[in-house]
Order: sequence, then structure tokens, then C-alpha cells
Amino acid sequence: MSEQTAAPAAATEPDATEPAAAPPPLPQLPPTPPTPPASPRPPRRILRAVARWTVAVLVLGGVGAGTAYEITAMERTDVPGLATESDGRWEYPRLSLPALPAGRPRPFNKDNTAEIHYADLRELLLPAPAGATVDKKLAGGWVSTRQFVSEYEKEYREDIAATLRDGALRHIAARGWTMPDGTASRVYLLRFNSTAFAQAFLDDRYIGASAGDPLVGAPDPDLDEAWAGEGKVAGTTAYLFAEAKPFGSAQVRQSYLAAGDTVALIVQSRKGSGGTPRVPFHQTVILQNQLLG
Repeated sequence: MSEQTAAPAAATEPDATEPAAAPPPLPQLPPTPPTPPASPRPPRRILRAVARWTVAVLVLGGVGAGTAYEITAMERTDVPGLATESDGRWEYPRLSLPALPAGRPRPFNKDNTAEIHYADLRELLLPAPAGATVDKKLAGGWVSTRQFVSEYEKEYREDIAATLRDGALRHIAARGWTMPDGTASRVYLLRFNSTAFAQAFLDDRYIGASAGDPLVGAPDPDLDEAWAGEGKVAGTTAYLFAEAKPFGSAQVRQSYLAAGDTVALIVQSRKGSGGTPRVPFHQTVILQNQLLG
């Protein structure tokens, strides 16, 4: 049986013949407040200037931070000009170790049990500091045994030369200079056939607890008690001596460095009652020791 669906009632429409009722009046809105005047805009050139200064400050800040980190991360000896005026240090050039022949290790590398220096000995010499006048006879090249023994009193020279001759000395490199204040420096590097021969030279000439053979003008130097071993390189040994007052016309300071197959002699002297300054002498010993290590 089908279901009957009721038809929806027709919508009642207003009679078009009757007038339409008037719509209710709209509510009154408050008056719109006046728009505030716009803030004066800075000229375009001022905006560009501000932007440029902002970028400049950021860049300089970054560069400054990087430079500060680089300097504070470096060893003191890597910045040779730092505080030289206040504590008396000399301004040495930035130091670097010379290149080695292919396959050859540094002297105190674990693979170099003989502690041999394979680099050119002349390139291991400490360079002269800023302001120095270089000695033309000791300009960083090879020198003779005669030149080396001339640093000692005459009566000892022949014996020292014989010890070097019998001790398998290979060669000697040297550099000398004089600073504006009159301090004269000489650095000698002596390479032997082995570490044993280098140590034998020091032992034969009584270098250790005493300065051994006297240098010219320094008959009886004392141990440098102010030396505390700063900058000491593992495997090397430094012996420092200085003339005590009263000394002659010039105070002589000297140091022997033992580094594997190489022995270094450093001599500094300055005429006058004030003596030879201690700080640059210690600085020179430290830097030369680092080059040999």
C-alpha cells in the first residue's frame, strides 16, 4: 500500500495591492574620530646611513672578536712584539720550523729514537730581532772551528778544537747581532754525528754544574739562579750562567743547550756597569731552545 505525502502549505505572500510597512529607523552611530596626522618619516638618506652604521658595527664586532680569540689562543712567543717595551723583551720575527726531507721526523718524535736533526742546521738558527745590526762574520751560515773556539780564552782553544775534532763534529752554524743599547749576541749550533758525541762534548768540557771552559772576559761565571726553565722543550737541557758583580768592562751571559745530536752556545754581553739585561737573554734561550726541539 503506497503512502500519501501531504503537500506543503503554500507560503503566504503579501498582497501587492497593499502598501508595504515602513522599515524601522537605523540606530545612530557615534561620529568617527578624526584620523591623527601621520608621524613625519625620516628622510631616506638618514635611513640609509643608519643601516650602513648598523652593518659596520656588526662586522667590526665580529672581526674584533675573532682577532681577540686568535691572539689569546696563541703562545706568548707567537706574539713577539707583545709587551716588549714594558719588560725588556726584544721583538723577534714570528718563528716557524723549517721543512724536513720527505719521510724524516722531528728530533724528538717517537719514530726518531736517535734524536737526529734532519733539517738544515742554518735554518734552525734564531733570527736577529728587530732593530739589530747583524754581524757580517756571523750572518747565519757555516763557520769554522777556529771561529767557534775564538769565544774562549786563548789557553783553552787548542784543547777545545781537539775535542771537537775527535768527537765527530759535523759542522757549525752561527749568527750574531748587536742591539741599539749595545748588547751583543752570538749563537752557535754544533751538530755531531750522534747524540752520544754531542753529550760527550759537554761532559769532556765540564759543562753542567759549572760553565766549563771560560769565555773571553768571563773567567768564573755563576749559575743563573733567576732561570726557572721557562719554555723548556721536552728532551732538551739548558744550562745558563752569568758573571756576578763585580765584573769587568762588560758582563757576559752564556748558555749551553743540549738537544739530541746538536749543542748550542748562546753568548750575550754589554759594556757598562749596568750589565747585560737578563730578560732578553732568557727570551733568546727560550726561543732557540724551541727551534731545536
